[in-house]
Amino acid sequence: MLLKLFQLHARLAAVLAALLTFPGLAADWPQWRGPERNGISLENVATFPASGPRLLWSASVGTGFSSISIAEGRVYTMGNVDGQDTIWCFDASNGKELWRHSYSSRLDAQYYEGGPSCTPTLDDDKVLTINKWGTVLCQDAANGSIVWQHDLWSESIRSNRWGFAGSPLVWHGLVLLNAGGAGTALDRKTGRMVWFNGTEPAGYASPVVTQIEGKEVALIFAAKGLVAVDPQTGRILWRHPFETGYDTNIGDPVVHRDTVLLSSYSHGCDLLRMHPDRAELVYSNKVLYSHLSPGIRFGDYLYAFNGEAHHETDFRCLHLPTGEVKWSAKSPAFGSLIGLGKDKLLILSEKGELTLALASSTGFKAISRAQVMGGVCWTLPAIANGRLYLRNAKGDLKCFELSETKSARR
Repeated sequence: MLLKLFQLHARLAAVLAALLTFPGLAADWPQWRGPERNGISLENVATFPASGPRLLWSASVGTGFSSISIAEGRVYTMGNVDGQDTIWCFDASNGKELWRHSYSSRLDAQYYEGGPSCTPTLDDDKVLTINKWGTVLCQDAANGSIVWQHDLWSESIRSNRWGFAGSPLVWHGLVLLNAGGAGTALDRKTGRMVWFNGTEPAGYASPVVTQIEGKEVALIFAAKGLVAVDPQTGRILWRHPFETGYDTNIGDPVVHRDTVLLSSYSHGCDLLRMHPDRAELVYSNKVLYSHLSPGIRFGDYLYAFNGEAHHETDFRCLHLPTGEVKWSAKSPAFGSLIGLGKDKLLILSEKGELTLALASSTGFKAISRAQVMGGVCWTLPAIANGRLYLRNAKGDLKCFELSETKSARR
């Protein structure tokens, strides 16, 4: 009898293990930078051919830099066509359009293509978006019907020069936004304003929630520096000045244990040790100038692009605790990236080359490379359930099948 029970448990364990590694049951990618907003997927990829992963479907979604969110078999992104912003929803398996919602919005192409920069956030059965001019929408994720709408500009909360770019973060029934001088929070169910910190122009980074000595804190990378706030009330806990040319604080703060790294294209970088009532500067140097992408952290190491777009740039590995540059590489020179499993990077260069590389502190180690996109590719890739989603500035959206994909255990 005991032997039969043991054999039954063994079979159940084997089935469970198989289910956990089956591509179709891998995690969704429901928001900016994935499930944990750190840019890392539990899915893994062994390699892909020189011709690139197999293309499953493609669509045209309009000009913009909104990344892709995936949940419940549906794909969401934003784009601008003929003076209208559109929120798109597609079937993840075949690219069939399920619904779209459009409204009047300026393209505003200033030194770049323009269009929306924020990524839709999926929460339960709702999709939340904000466009460049402060139109915040909550819609039914299945059919696109409007649940509520909130216009930040009507309350004199203005965007910075290039519009709002931080994607919504849902936290305990609140929608946290990098809007105003040090963040804004709306009620998730009604869209009602819960708190805001002034009407000054915002930074461009997305809000980050972390813990400082056991208490959750929202980090808002504002126009003039980092602000730590109580996410429930909006009370400002501390500020750290960090000024960048044209107030372009874009890359999300990178949290590592009790520290946080800030970087921009003109300031360089600061590492702060976070306390409940203050930030302690660990170092401030010029070893990393992050412009658009915050990079990917694996352990003590950050893998990120260095330099301003359209200028001299490189890809490098930074030892976060000390600020030491372990290595730099000229190819890929600029773009965006996500992490896969425990030790891989999936990099999309700004010219559309896809590179699978090992996350190693000893040097850049490419595994596979393929030219898969055209145009300007600054938008963060997204991956869910064995499928990779990429887009460029003009709105070419492509879905690829990733072979040998499985969920990676931590």
